[in-house]
Amino acid sequence: MNWTRIAAVDEVEDDAGLPFKLDGRELALFRSGGEFFAADNICTHQYALLTDGYVEDGCVECPLHQAQFDLRTGEPRCAPATQPIRIYPVKVEDEAVYVAVE
Repeated sequence: MNWTRIAAVDEVEDDAGLPFKLDGRELALFRSGGEFFAADNICTHQYALLTDGYVEDGCVECPLHQAQFDLRTGEPRCAPATQPIRIYPVKVEDEAVYVAVE
């Protein structure tokens, strides 16, 4: 796997997201419950940046229509979204967060 450093651990507050672009993709680094997650930053229901939404209890809520996605699996938790967002592997080393995008 090819790991890319995205941020320092202290750059992302708990229950928040950080947008970033990697390999031409709109992605997001989220922190919830002290854990880090990387996912697509675009809602699958309608174009909206998930980093503009709310992060709580391991889920991110779309700011447009309040669809929620599980940050562990990418699966939608409620309507109107029916398609999952893609989740990417994350690792933390030396106070830095890395993401792998295949």
